[in-house]
Amino acid sequence: MREIIDEITPWYENGTPFALATVVRTWSSAPRPVGAAMAVSSSAEVIGSVSGGCVEGAIHEEALEVLKTGQAKSVTYGISDDNAFSVGLTCGGTIELFIQLIDKQNFPEFGQIVLAIKEQRPIAVATIIDGPATIGARIIFDADQVWSSLNSAGLDYSVREDGRGYLSAGHTHTLKLGPAGERLGDDVSIFIESFAPAPRMIVFGAIDFAGAVARIGKFLGFHVTVCDARALFTTKKRFPEADEIIVDWPHRYLATVDVDERTVICVLTHDPKFDVPVLEIALRSKAGYIGAMGSRRTHTDRLARLREIGMSESELARLRSPIGLDIGPRTPEETAISIAAEIISDLTGGSRQPLSQGSNPIHKNSLASESGIGPIL
Repeated sequence: MREIIDEITPWYENGTPFALATVVRTWSSAPRPVGAAMAVSSSAEVIGSVSGGCVEGAIHEEALEVLKTGQAKSVTYGISDDNAFSVGLTCGGTIELFIQLIDKQNFPEFGQIVLAIKEQRPIAVATIIDGPATIGARIIFDADQVWSSLNSAGLDYSVREDGRGYLSAGHTHTLKLGPAGERLGDDVSIFIESFAPAPRMIVFGAIDFAGAVARIGKFLGFHVTVCDARALFTTKKRFPEADEIIVDWPHRYLATVDVDERTVICVLTHDPKFDVPVLEIALRSKAGYIGAMGSRRTHTDRLARLREIGMSESELARLRSPIGLDIGPRTPEETAISIAAEIISDLTGGSRQPLSQGSNPIHKNSLASESGIGPIL
């Protein structure tokens, strides 16, 4: 839902009811990851996508039915289903969606979610999607507060306790419990959708390539920071897509940042006096991706300098340098695409081979999206 939140919020605020269809489970070569969402308003307007165009028509009809009846429902489409084939899900995967009515009357806490996402605060929504319980009942929680109820004290307790663990890791997950919240039970399915802050991309070096990388980072859903010690070049005018512009020495700034496994670091400074100090900190951090720009000669010299200051071979093995995949880039924009491709591959475990030369499923179950180590692409 995060990817369409800005577009559906005006519907909610203006009192326009809408049906929200969310991908809650996928199997095999599913076209969109868990958490992908599509909204249909009471005037039949559509926002978002849940299958890349394969079954949107059928889901549109299901959503209109939910708007009419007010009853939440689950639907499943797969290549083995005649109905799914007839509406176009021919990619070989299976998707399960949960469709629910959203308006101010039945979801008064929606505003809390919108506010938390805008303020970059972690928040989660847990919704009963199947089992002997109140289908569509939901509970909203963050690290300290709880809103609403699943109409069962036991379910409320178990979902709250387990869900906060998923939220802290940025996981979106379907939890199975007993009707009273028993952890040994599996009769009730609760979809826990975590809205953790956007993953961070930190770009060091205020050069033309940094502008292109910042643009594609923002497009992929990262919170983008551009940092350079040179105030003349490090301006919002030069990097309008960046969320933050920091004028400071790269290593000094990085030492103040809370880096986690979802953080991407791109060192584009191309200067040893900047590169080596910041890479020393980056390579000893939890960052999920660390890349540095430069020629192969620059890379060899950089490795020698890093070894001189005591970096181990296991630490150096984390460095992607020269940064990016070899797709023949020439312009800053093409180089940014090669860098983005390497980032996505590292975070999702992609093979980096042309799809035409492989036989594995094209759409993998999106571990990156569910685990929170990368943005929902």
